[in-house]
Amino acid sequence: MQYLLKFCGLLFPLLTVFTVQSVTESVPISAQSTAQKSVEQSSTQTPKNIIYVIGDGMGPAYTSAYRYFNDDPATQAVEQTIFDQLLVGMSSTYPDDDTYVTDSAAAATALATSHKTYNGAISVTKDQQPLTTLLEQAKAANKTTAVVVTSQINHATPASFLAHNEYRRNYDAIADSYLTNLINGQPVADLMLGGGKKYFVRNDKDLTKSFIDRGYHYIDNMDNLNQLTRLPALGLFANKGLAPALGSKYPARLMQMTEKALQLVSAREQPFVMMVEASQIDWCGHSNDISCAMAEMEDLAKTVILIKAYIDHHPDTLLVMTADHSTGGLSLGRAGTYQWKGQALKHVTMMPNAIAAKMLESTQPLKLWQQATQLPLTEVQQVLLTANIATAKTANKPLKKLTHSVKQLIDEVTYTGWTTSGHDGVDVPVFAYGMGYQAFIGHQDNTDIAKTLMQMIAL
Repeated sequence: MQYLLKFCGLLFPLLTVFTVQSVTESVPISAQSTAQKSVEQSSTQTPKNIIYVIGDGMGPAYTSAYRYFNDDPATQAVEQTIFDQLLVGMSSTYPDDDTYVTDSAAAATALATSHKTYNGAISVTKDQQPLTTLLEQAKAANKTTAVVVTSQINHATPASFLAHNEYRRNYDAIADSYLTNLINGQPVADLMLGGGKKYFVRNDKDLTKSFIDRGYHYIDNMDNLNQLTRLPALGLFANKGLAPALGSKYPARLMQMTEKALQLVSAREQPFVMMVEASQIDWCGHSNDISCAMAEMEDLAKTVILIKAYIDHHPDTLLVMTADHSTGGLSLGRAGTYQWKGQALKHVTMMPNAIAAKMLESTQPLKLWQQATQLPLTEVQQVLLTANIATAKTANKPLKKLTHSVKQLIDEVTYTGWTTSGHDGVDVPVFAYGMGYQAFIGHQDNTDIAKTLMQMIAL
């Protein structure tokens, strides 16, 4: 019997017998216990397949925030999330310098190659010598390889698994290298799903045509995702990053792309290695945008539930998930107040910049605020918001100024704090499930995660 996956009012057929409505609903209880035993029995063996998930910018405060955001207020206990259930350890993230705070490129290089490097480097050493990535290793071993991200596919994290470059922002050169960095005469990735069309379809060349010439099935619209029926394949669904989850036509777009990727790689008989990145948690953190962050965490949670259900039916598969670093210095509680109202964020239906844009045009901005957020405002806050709208209208960049005010007001109402618009140096959580998961229990460096995975791929 085939179950159906339901999100956003749409039905998506799954490739196997599972659903991602919730962890406990993944399969019937009897089947669930059988699957669980199968996974536990295989925990110390070498996996056939590896799914490597990275929550970009997802420090420990984000998984804590998601727990309280997702809590059922009708129950006395705070329910565990999928992240709580799969947590096995922590990881350090420092780069190869004395700053202790990494960027995404250096961190992704560590996670992809098991080597430290300088901030900004894409899988090269300090001397700019290429470092073998685990996807290159997998491709050389005739395994199917896949990359699924919500950023552009030539952004720092995916690039560190597929390319080698001295600087992460050489986007055109990195995109070009996806066709020239060949393993056994083929591009490193059999499947790439994400954004970045502007870097592949350019005035000087159209790389998508070159991929098509190599036999890749190419699509450029999420509406056509189900048209992908074979590998190799390339999907570029936005000029740069995909639209944010919050207020999007596809709020579960990472989950949907991952579902399709699992269908495609499973259709092949050979083992696979897949890298999945929830790219935009980091972007929300840089923007100090808690409503954005919780929507991205929701998409990631659905994705991980999907993967866990897949592993319950394919126990020769390993899931390892971590973050490359933490972003924003997120704090649950602010200004000495012992409180965080994260559940209120469930009623926010639009990104702050979209709220601000509508407010600038509205004759009833306070009513619009309530419609878009349902967050209660005091009389003082209402007066301040009205004043901020008037001030923004006379500013050089009205939308930017009012968006900042909207985010600050959401933070004030929910008691959310931030310490930086950049990264911070705290350790990040590590999660694992399936065959071989025990190798990731405890504290380790990010290079150790890659080292262990590369050893598994080599066996």
